[in-house]
Amino acid sequence: MNASSRYASVVVLAGVLTVGVAGAAAGDDSLNVARDLYASANYEDALAMLNRIRTPNGAADDRAVERYRALCLLALGRSIEAQKAIEIVVALEPSYHPSDSEVSPRVRSAFSDVRRRMLPAIIQQKYGLAKAAFDRKDFVTAANGFGQVAEMLNDPDVGAAANVPPLSDLRTLAAGFRDLAVTASAPPPPPPAPVTALPAPEPPPVRPEPRLPPIPRIYGAEDGNVVPPSVLRQTLPPFPSRAFSAAQGALAVVIDERGSVESAAMLMPLGQPYDRMVLDAAKAWRYKPATINGAPVKFRRVVQINLAPPPQR
Repeated sequence: MNASSRYASVVVLAGVLTVGVAGAAAGDDSLNVARDLYASANYEDALAMLNRIRTPNGAADDRAVERYRALCLLALGRSIEAQKAIEIVVALEPSYHPSDSEVSPRVRSAFSDVRRRMLPAIIQQKYGLAKAAFDRKDFVTAANGFGQVAEMLNDPDVGAAANVPPLSDLRTLAAGFRDLAVTASAPPPPPPAPVTALPAPEPPPVRPEPRLPPIPRIYGAEDGNVVPPSVLRQTLPPFPSRAFSAAQGALAVVIDERGSVESAAMLMPLGQPYDRMVLDAAKAWRYKPATINGAPVKFRRVVQINLAPPPQR
């Protein structure tokens, strides 16, 4: 590559990553040297420096190192090696994607190709870790993990895969488990204030809030400005066996603007075939829909199921 072509590549790719890196001073200096070499189109020298300062344990500065390695390899036309470097970046930092202002369309396309291939498996792995935290009652970690799953499902590179199984199922499950985890991790309410005998002041005149157009999203218990749905019909089927011990389960349902159940998923299963009976029964449940300023909206509701054995005769 001659000097003019190297300079042209720099115009397209330079200014990509001005990343602040934590670590020892020597490592920081080495990364800065590699970055300067890359900016001056000395891709071979920059790559050699980056290879020397790589860490095997996925440390924080390894993300910046692998990003620059990928850029150098792409600039040198070493596509297969660049793809492997991008895979490491995605594994270390799944949410990272270079912006339009950072890199050329060719580099963005290379990152998008790898992310489209890897993100579905990463999402399922993060869901599994969050569910494991929920099962061991680490509700703060679980709520954060389920929140990350929901955020990653909206990533543009996931695309249509988020709307078909298995990712479409995880969207409802992650939202329901997050609601349960947030509720379980919330601190207990403060004790009520002492009641005084003073007469209550007259309330100020209530001014109706302006009606807002409906927002195309699914609301939940965490949205304080929503009036939750009220139950019109929510009947559970009888448990098919007479000999069973008490059990607890949970079901997440999405209630549409008409008060019908749009979708349902078991959060805490009770066992087949009863889980299927509950899901079938939920299709016929009816509610007075949730509202915002009087306008009906979709709402995600978690239904707790508490089974008790029939009384002894």
